[in-house]
Amino acid sequence: MKQDENTLTVYSTDPITEAEVVAAQKAWGEGIVHIGKVFTDGGDYEKAASDHIQNHYAYDLGMVLFKPTLASEDQFRGTFDAALSYFIGGNETYPEDGGFAIKPWTNVRWKNIGIINGGTNMAVAMGNYFFTTTDGDEVKVEYTLGYVKDREGKLRIVVHKSSLPYNPNN
Repeated sequence: MKQDENTLTVYSTDPITEAEVVAAQKAWGEGIVHIGKVFTDGGDYEKAASDHIQNHYAYDLGMVLFKPTLASEDQFRGTFDAALSYFIGGNETYPEDGGFAIKPWTNVRWKNIGIINGGTNMAVAMGNYFFTTTDGDEVKVEYTLGYVKDREGKLRIVVHKSSLPYNPNN
């Protein structure tokens, strides 16, 4: 990692590998499942969701462009609190939020159609992820995720856009 003595380095300049993206996706999915389990078990799911956001998103480093799947009134979640509301609900500023992560989900499966990294310090992944309900059904969601490395070398999300697949009957 390169660092200029006169500036505070927030992002690493080390290239991001496909393996790192896949590992970050797996960890993100496990985090979503964990939040739902903590909620179901009566634990501190707000802390679990806060930890998840701090661990996976770069709100503390700068701008994050987040467009969650089930947000239509307040479509874009540019702050930590807005993201937290989407994942657990209960924030009167975002009345449409039902708590995506506390549904709960039992698994998240990823199918990347591609990862663009080109040996740079930013990577973009696009594809479908599949959220498994407690009944065993899968919900297919489309995503685009942009990653950077923080100064410790951990991947953090700076772009997250997800949506339900187009349905011509709607």
